[in-house]
Amino acid sequence: MNDKLQALRLFVRVARTGSFSAAARELDVSQPSVSRIIAALEEDVGAALVTRTTRAVTLTDAGSDYLTRVEAILSSLEEADHTARGSQELRGSLRVAMPASFGVREIIPLMPGFLTRHPSLNVSLLMSDQRQDTIKEGADVALRLGDLDDSSATARIIGRTQRLIAASPSYLKANGAPEVPADLADHAAIVGPVGTSSGTWSFQKDGQSVSARIHCRLTVSYNEAAVAAAVAGIGVVNTSLWGCRAELASGALIQLFPDWKMGEVEAHGMFTPGRRPKPSARALVEYLIAELRR
Repeated sequence: MNDKLQALRLFVRVARTGSFSAAARELDVSQPSVSRIIAALEEDVGAALVTRTTRAVTLTDAGSDYLTRVEAILSSLEEADHTARGSQELRGSLRVAMPASFGVREIIPLMPGFLTRHPSLNVSLLMSDQRQDTIKEGADVALRLGDLDDSSATARIIGRTQRLIAASPSYLKANGAPEVPADLADHAAIVGPVGTSSGTWSFQKDGQSVSARIHCRLTVSYNEAAVAAAVAGIGVVNTSLWGCRAELASGALIQLFPDWKMGEVEAHGMFTPGRRPKPSARALVEYLIAELRR
């Protein structure tokens, strides 16, 4: 039984990664072993499940149908094991996709408490500043910032934080501090993942909304670079409290216009569509909801 389960899990990772070698690295087995196990599985099933080329491994029609059924079986089996134990103990593996900056700054500091509660659970954090394909990555749950682009996924809000404008003391000393949002037109702006859609930033105060034109001096593709550039004195940055909490606390950055609001950034826990969420995925989302609201 364990051999068949191993074969099914290997098949899922081969299918999702499109690579024997990638699946071998993820599951800590040799590439020849993966090839042998998949070939044995195909013989047992009585059908070709994958097509092998020099560039990639793709699924046959039978393989695509088999993958859908196998993933449902593995998810149900884990749920059954968890229910049969009759306890809150979680076992097995949990794969979590998330933005790198959010993961490093907010999620990893919270993980010790979760891992202490569940000593038999192994967690893999899939961290990237590019939005990941949760199905291909085999993620059980994804943490997303901002709007969700997959309406078929089940998601829960795990937390909210404010967007804000900040700059370093050295930048403000050299260029003066803007007193109202309209003053941003005379300053260098650092544009990162938040606020990249236009040449203006929007603010609200006392029921009034204003749009401030910005002069984009530097554009970066991820939050850590934007915050680092602001600390270096290049300009003012538009980010979230999650994205620069440590720098504000240390004085490396100073918040501008604290009386003006820029809207909230929501974080969601998004379960992989078409699959029953793992008990461990649901438990992590519940844990983060409680911790991020403190």
